[in-house]
Amino acid sequence: GVILYHLRDEVRRFNELRRLIPGVTQRMLTKQLRELEADRIVYRKIYQQVPPKVEYSLTNFGLTLTPILKELQEWGVTYMEDVAKTRSKA
Repeated sequence: GVILYHLRDEVRRFNELRRLIPGVTQRMLTKQLRELEADRIVYRKIYQQVPPKVEYSLTNFGLTLTPILKELQEWGVTYMEDVAKTRSKA
């Protein structure tokens, strides 16, 4: 979900995704991106240059998840606000 969230509006490079997702290892991010690519949710574009450049984006199929991701984001914001209110009352 976090990877999809970061790809929903922009094309991202691998190291950019690593910076945006704290605590993710290179191995785990690679594995997740490969699975998403195999599921046709993420598109991987390889540029033939030195050093190699690879970009990731959502496929048209992956873009159909955008409304769901936005709803999850809104839910998360509401949840965090509720938690903050509860803690401030305690």
